[in-house]
Amino acid sequence: MLTEAPKGTKDIYGAYMDEWQRVEKIMREICDDFGIGEIRTPIFEHTELFLRGVGETTDIVQKEMYTFKDKGDRSVTLRPEGTAGAARSYIEHGIYNNPQPTRYFYIGPMFRYENTQKGRQRQFHQFGVEMYGSYSPSLDAEVISVAYELLKRLGINDVMLRINSLGCPQCRKKYNDALKAYIGGNIDKMCDDCRSRFEKNPLRVLDCKEERCQNIIAGAPVVLDYLDDECREHFETVKAMLDEMGIPYEVDDKIVRGLDYYTRTVFEFVSNGIGAQGTVCGGGRYDNLVAECGGQPTGCAGFAVGIERLLLVLEAQNGAFEKKQEKDIYIGAIGQAGLVKGQGITYRMRSAGIKAECDSVGRSVKAQMKYANKIGAAYSVILGDNEIEQDSVKLKNMATGEEEPVKVSELFDIMMAKKA
Repeated sequence: MLTEAPKGTKDIYGAYMDEWQRVEKIMREICDDFGIGEIRTPIFEHTELFLRGVGETTDIVQKEMYTFKDKGDRSVTLRPEGTAGAARSYIEHGIYNNPQPTRYFYIGPMFRYENTQKGRQRQFHQFGVEMYGSYSPSLDAEVISVAYELLKRLGINDVMLRINSLGCPQCRKKYNDALKAYIGGNIDKMCDDCRSRFEKNPLRVLDCKEERCQNIIAGAPVVLDYLDDECREHFETVKAMLDEMGIPYEVDDKIVRGLDYYTRTVFEFVSNGIGAQGTVCGGGRYDNLVAECGGQPTGCAGFAVGIERLLLVLEAQNGAFEKKQEKDIYIGAIGQAGLVKGQGITYRMRSAGIKAECDSVGRSVKAQMKYANKIGAAYSVILGDNEIEQDSVKLKNMATGEEEPVKVSELFDIMMAKKA
């Protein structure tokens, strides 16, 4: 057991880590372009925050949270998502007093105790964007545009944006009543989860993936038919803005998202390349969240994307990730003097931004050259007593095999010139 990671967790390294860092770099660049600042919240919060923020009827709260008592007998929970913690921070630090809207992003680990499967882990990582301080449909459209831009810059093609509106709480109540009336006549034919959801939060029944339940849900009332004039106008304006931005979408009246805090616009980006569980990114508007967490009513919207699931889509689309092998120069050594000199030159080059590597294993010259090839070194040299004494070494172009004599004392300047 000591040599196995806990179930639902995984180590990140090698080519997978290289791709992870590339994706994260693009996320940060997009947020910089959109004027979105970073926020880092604690990995654990008071349990009450998630009970009130996420919703007591959700699967996350009922089945999936890692909750425990600390040494002060306080109930704390490893964060299952990032939105509630960001809202708590917004309230606690009086960020609502700043000019609005407020735009934040986060990148970090989340924790849910659920059945592990491809793309779903018990410790997983999310990139999320949260925007506060506006009830305007412009905020909905802006949030969606950030997610769309991320997928575009990553080169992900086989993804469709699906949008819906749940309306305000009054619309939602009318729709819940109609949905309960419809489902009530079919509840004995539905799965156990749906029966439980029917009593606590009938809207969640629409999330069920069981075929027998889907067949019944297909004939259920449509939430869009229960929107009041204001909510309908809000949704139409969001769609008009997406049209103006050139962002394609489909209206899907069965999208409800899995968390209780959503109001009005909800959306998902769905991929056909990773099987039935194809949602890559999801979000929407949640105007009641800040008030539920103890603050003043505040318009807000956002989304989250699972980084592991994003990488799953990229791998399915582009093939297995390959380890980057990029070095500017490999400095090999013969004997103690060459090893010492090589270490000094290597450090000086690294300090100047040159990707240099030298022998640290004690390989033979032949093995060192093989290693230089494996790490993708553009150039190589071998330093020995003669080269140091004569201040002359052969700089080899690893791609062409050509060698040019250079002074050892000038090797740093030559590589700096080539780097430039």
